[in-house]
Amino acid sequence: MIKLVLLVGVGVALALAAYIRLAPSDPARWHEDPRLVTRPASPNFHLIRMVGGDSMPQVFQMPAPELARRIDDIARADGATRLAGTPEGGHITYQTRTRLMGYPDYTSILVEPAGDGAMVLAFARARFGHSDLGVNRARLERWFSAVAP
Repeated sequence: MIKLVLLVGVGVALALAAYIRLAPSDPARWHEDPRLVTRPASPNFHLIRMVGGDSMPQVFQMPAPELARRIDDIARADGATRLAGTPEGGHITYQTRTRLMGYPDYTSILVEPAGDGAMVLAFARARFGHSDLGVNRARLERWFSAVAP
């Protein structure tokens, strides 16, 4: 009986791991505008925007198209894949995965002109789980710190 329970438990765990890895990511659901998103109830996200965010947008002294291209290069070099949008459009959503379990996270970036430069608004969030242990905030900080020449 114990062997059967263990076997069923292992089967359920493998099925859950497969679902996490293989579940489709619908761009219509995950490609969001950080200015308009409603804050989730769970703490598994980090939101950067002028009002109602977790932090204020950073302003970079470069034109918006150049900043969007640089962020795209940095994000992709960091292992992110583009789910929706383009650097040319200034609005991109990336999917990243945790190393061990492959949990997907989604990061929506919006680059807007700001004076002589450009600013980045962002919404980074986990798809599964209640807490992200600060991973989404750390990813945004890592990407943005790499932008500076």
